[in-house]
Amino acid sequence: MKTNLIGGKSLEQWLVDYPLLKDLIEPIEIFWGNPQYDKSSCGIPISEKEDIQDASRRLERFAPYLAEVFPETAESNGIIESPLLSIQAMQKRMEELESIELKGKLLIKCDSHLPISGSIKARGGIYEVLKHAEDIAIKHGLIDLTDNYKAFDGSDFKDLFSQYSIAVGSTGNLGLSIGIVGAQMGFKVTVHMSSDAKQWKKNLLRNKGVNVKEYASDYSKAVEEGRSQAAADPTCYFIDDENSKDLFLGYAVAASRLRKQLEGLKITVDENHPLFVYLPCGVGGGPGGVAYGLKAEFGDHVHCFFAEPTQSPCFLIGQMTGLYDSVSVQDFGLDNKTEADGLAVGRPSRFVGRKMGHLLSGCYTIEDQRLYSFLHHLAVTENLYLEPSALAGFYGPILLENHPVGLNYLKEHNLEGILRNGHHLIWGTGGNMVPHEIMEEYFNKGTRI
Repeated sequence: MKTNLIGGKSLEQWLVDYPLLKDLIEPIEIFWGNPQYDKSSCGIPISEKEDIQDASRRLERFAPYLAEVFPETAESNGIIESPLLSIQAMQKRMEELESIELKGKLLIKCDSHLPISGSIKARGGIYEVLKHAEDIAIKHGLIDLTDNYKAFDGSDFKDLFSQYSIAVGSTGNLGLSIGIVGAQMGFKVTVHMSSDAKQWKKNLLRNKGVNVKEYASDYSKAVEEGRSQAAADPTCYFIDDENSKDLFLGYAVAASRLRKQLEGLKITVDENHPLFVYLPCGVGGGPGGVAYGLKAEFGDHVHCFFAEPTQSPCFLIGQMTGLYDSVSVQDFGLDNKTEADGLAVGRPSRFVGRKMGHLLSGCYTIEDQRLYSFLHHLAVTENLYLEPSALAGFYGPILLENHPVGLNYLKEHNLEGILRNGHHLIWGTGGNMVPHEIMEEYFNKGTRI
């Protein structure tokens, strides 16, 4: 009888080499410290910092256009950004529930309330559509970098873009951001969506004139089909969540803006004031881009952790085994079924996995029930409503300050004595566009738990 091999080794051998995999495939919640993390090599090349700055300037050029066509961005003059809040009531509730004291202070970055599409995907997804539109407009002589980009709302631009199409594979939020902006600009947009994508997201896209194609299988199949169909059409541009540098750069811009917000709250990040950031992770593009930008901005004074559902820890498995996208959660017997639809990804991004490898402090997994519990308590204490996947970050501070792996990380990096000076930043990745009746269901489920 032939044994199925995973990356050239049997499952039994993987379990011997990486004992933590036993708990991972049980599955039970785990916390993994990244042995490749090396703060001495946290520097980001100057050329790549310049790429991030270039992306920031592009978003500034498009700000007049965005303020014109999306009134919800008018107050911020067309800059798509989210609030940074101190959530001390939620911190107190977490301490009471867990019978612990968190030494660092708790903050939340409300990408759940980003304008236009209500999730972190409004950063990368919208940015890549805008960059593609700019490239086409410059090629056809319709715009110059020094022009007022309000012009993009003109009929000549829309007529031009109507000759082109955009495609993307998505579990939901990336499709929303690309579909909403792409359709507004005049592109023909097709979103290939996996079975776990929420119906309301599909309905919203169709109402915007977006073509939504559904697949019975998971995210990887939706991406594969989208990529294949786009390749057959020379006028179609495929936004590849697994491999896109432009998506990555759009997310990375968040870091320099966060620095200004921290300064506005009189919060210092330096060798005596560490910042710990917890990012929900699906394929890895959003959290990878943000974390990369944070490392470019704060170096080894920021510590980034990714959070994944117990049934969908694709990034963790890829990093732990060194197989990156050559392995899926299904290879280890997990079913990739989770209420956290934005995180329901079976295979990670190779591009982000290799880019982030030595910069990532660690990963942990979280059960769906715990997501709903955090959802309920955040709503009660802070009147903030996030979708389930966006609550994954809240388990991070509890683990870092109380789990053996977290305590060891603090000790290894000489953080124990300065923890009280630091901040835990939860990246709230989505939720503002969830219909009221569905959010009420989420809240009630959290109440029962």
